[in-house]
Amino acid sequence: MRTRAAWTAVSAAVLGLAAPLSMSAPASAAPPAPVSSLHWTRCADTGLDPRQECASVKVPMDYAHPGGRKIDVVISRIPSEKPAVRRGALLLIPGGPGGSSLDDPSGKGQKLPQSVRDAYDLIGFAPRGLAPSTSVNCGLDHGDLAVSKLRPWPAPDGSIGQNMVTARRMAAACVRNGGELIRHISTVDEARDIDRIRAALGERGLSAWGVSYGTYVGAVYSQLFPHRTDRIVLDSNDDPDPTRVSRGWLAAYETGVEDSFPEFAKWASTPGNPDRVAASAAEVRPLFLRLAAHLDRAPIPWPGANPEELDGNVLRQTMLDSLFSPSRFPALARLIRAARHGTVPPAPTAPSDAAQQNVTAVAATTICNDVAWPKPAAEYRRGVARSREEHPLTAGMPRNAMVCAAWPYPPEHAPVWITAQGPSNILLVQNERDVATPLSGAMKLRDALGTRAVMVTVDSTGHGSYLANGNACGDDTVSHFLATGERPDRDIRCAV
Repeated sequence: MRTRAAWTAVSAAVLGLAAPLSMSAPASAAPPAPVSSLHWTRCADTGLDPRQECASVKVPMDYAHPGGRKIDVVISRIPSEKPAVRRGALLLIPGGPGGSSLDDPSGKGQKLPQSVRDAYDLIGFAPRGLAPSTSVNCGLDHGDLAVSKLRPWPAPDGSIGQNMVTARRMAAACVRNGGELIRHISTVDEARDIDRIRAALGERGLSAWGVSYGTYVGAVYSQLFPHRTDRIVLDSNDDPDPTRVSRGWLAAYETGVEDSFPEFAKWASTPGNPDRVAASAAEVRPLFLRLAAHLDRAPIPWPGANPEELDGNVLRQTMLDSLFSPSRFPALARLIRAARHGTVPPAPTAPSDAAQQNVTAVAATTICNDVAWPKPAAEYRRGVARSREEHPLTAGMPRNAMVCAAWPYPPEHAPVWITAQGPSNILLVQNERDVATPLSGAMKLRDALGTRAVMVTVDSTGHGSYLANGNACGDDTVSHFLATGERPDRDIRCAV
């Protein structure tokens, strides 16, 4: 484990200053071994760390009727690698909605430094609705499984009539095929499930590392169960605005793309880059906009893709997906280069329809159940028109009508207001340029948490910060907090 002096030296070297430390839940003697009610068995998936084991936790389907029907939430574990210094359990909260961390103890959990793997059992889970937990399926048409349907793009002329038709069709399929569980999948339900997981593990308190949507889950859990939390890391943070919730996250792509696209433009115009698309960064944006408009008018057939043609909106969706990480920049550049010559690369591989059905159902139901969405098409038309004018790269998608515009069920839970009430045990880590969870939204969570949190901002591009960028200052700050409970006593910025 890095010593305190060495950790401070790293921060000073990268930041140009020494970051004073304060104590938050300091390390102490190992607590007694927890008394767990779980029956651990070998996990069903292949290719996992042989130490990983799985169990199932029974939770109420409807917390308003806790004595009623129970559903299963499947969890996983790799125990502490040094039981003598074990502190507790570190829950890996997945993004999404629709993401799972069930395999993460074997995956990204093994990237954690030894000091953290010694201190914690690493815990993953498949949130309610997501297989192998009790699962849901909307039985959507194959075409409606395309990402561009869940995040809907307006027609080339900006009209949204077809988007409203799609929303009604998808909502009706979920009602018809989803069963009773689709009404009980929400962030509040997931937070309550997490506390049932904590109890089943026999832990008095739970540490967590939540990423993307998992930051909102972690914030809601910390608000509802503040004294059940130990050390909480929230990575790539969602705006917690309770009046908008996921509506605000969709709208945030406007800002996220504007923050991140210049990095792609610089990369895509670098001399010597085999995927170079322009001679200068200034040329890349107008080139992209012209190409998208051309493909709106003259799509290129793309056998094997979903949909099976490359139109302007598929190019825009590829751009959005590619800005999640600089490692994806080549895929966008190659698509641009091919499309300019009237061709397409091989169709991207996609998960099976069955897997997509399950993930899409959980994503849609969570988003629609968390907050009430407007029903009148006129409100979406106005938002799309403004968005297209102000943010042409995203062409109105972030203000458009998704399935929730036709969702028939009102939210069962009021959105949770995130406040500064509770223990000061939260560390936020955030990239400066993030297409999905932009810094401006992360600052809203930072402000809401007040003195409960300290924020580490990393000069990097992409979605996911901790252990994702190779930034020693950011990574060491988070690792040191998880291992020792010590945080910087003020917000810090980690340079390249």
